[in-house]
Amino acid sequence: MPVDRLNRRAALGWLCAGIALPVLAACGSPASAQQNFRIRYSEEEWRRRLTPEQFRVLRQAGTERPYSSPLNDERRNGTYHCAGCDTAVYSSRTKYNSRTGWPSFYREVPRSVGYSTDYHLGYPRREVHCGTCGGHLGHVFDDGPPPTGKRHCINGVALVFRPAEA
Repeated sequence: MPVDRLNRRAALGWLCAGIALPVLAACGSPASAQQNFRIRYSEEEWRRRLTPEQFRVLRQAGTERPYSSPLNDERRNGTYHCAGCDTAVYSSRTKYNSRTGWPSFYREVPRSVGYSTDYHLGYPRREVHCGTCGGHLGHVFDDGPPPTGKRHCINGVALVFRPAEA
């Protein structure tokens, strides 16, 4: 094969790799690393503000163990807020028992969350994150109850519950 052709193939290979690398890297990154959000802190500041488990879930897109959150059994009226920035993200009126081991909701508070696609398990899943700080909350699946048919499967450690005032 002529040297000229090899150089062209090598150049095309490097060009494709250069284009694909940032795209693939973003696919596995938490939403907080991909977008600008109203509330932004340095990694050091987030570590100071959050518990180690909250940091792992909210800032590194981790998942808490199923059935480990006391919020699974929370039945009072109130609002669930992002543990990272205190934005109201879910109402107790939309919470239901999905029997999955994580607090589940069929609808978010309007304009409170954002969505992205993650490939952490090798296939696409719809990630839900706080629309204010970008903190990873969980994932949304299409097996929820009416009226939406959605199941927002949310890490309890990413939430703070605020009871309704009597």
